[in-house]
Amino acid sequence: MLKMSSVLAAAAILTITVPASLSAAPRAVNVGVLTCNSGPSVGLLIGSQQRLSCLFHARSGARENYTGTVSRLGLDVGVTAGGRLVWRVFKPTSDFRGRALAGNYVGGSANASLVVGGGANLLVGGSDRTITLQPLSVEGRVGANLAVGVANMDLQ
Repeated sequence: MLKMSSVLAAAAILTITVPASLSAAPRAVNVGVLTCNSGPSVGLLIGSQQRLSCLFHARSGARENYTGTVSRLGLDVGVTAGGRLVWRVFKPTSDFRGRALAGNYVGGSANASLVVGGGANLLVGGSDRTITLQPLSVEGRVGANLAVGVANMDLQ
């Protein structure tokens, strides 16, 4: 229980510090929401990798499909059946060209589950390295795992 509360505390800190990191940068504009379904994962003590199937809903009404992978480096122990991740998408201006989310993202990640669990991931990157993915809600997962570390996500 102590481990799970530590991970949830880390997720809470990550979620609280996101607005502070956004305010330190030039004013960011919410351009939409990215929802990803993740595949099964097996934590290998120092890392894991999951496949993603994502849908971006732009505030303008446009929708784009993405596929990708998310890799974690850090403490990662356990097995999950997959889950759903939801982020607000921010960039410096409201103009949004198609496929702008494609690219590589890096950031912090924390999650835990025992049958059902959650977590949060703050990622920065994209095709022009100006896109921030801020957790909109905690990540939903089914399984038994504990993971805290650095996340790397590639979207195509």
